[in-house]
Amino acid sequence: MILSNRLYVGNLAFHTTEDTLRATFRAIGEVDRVDLPTDRETGRMRGFAFVTMASAEDAARAISKLDGTSLDGRDLRVNVAQERPARRNGGW
Repeated sequence: MILSNRLYVGNLAFHTTEDTLRATFRAIGEVDRVDLPTDRETGRMRGFAFVTMASAEDAARAISKLDGTSLDGRDLRVNVAQERPARRNGGW
């Protein structure tokens, strides 16, 4: 059972846009937010995104229907986003 509505979307083409992702996921359910991280140095998209669906049910449906499907010539990896552990300052 999926408890989160925040999804990790990997293996994106570098030319995939927020609008394209939003439209793809909106076909499955209500989309609250799309985040496309970019490289700090180059400004180029990093090849993955986070999509927040309106509900855990929409998120589960998106994983079921979109994981492994093709978007912009690449097979998507869609799963529940894992929270990054907090960084320690100076490693102490």
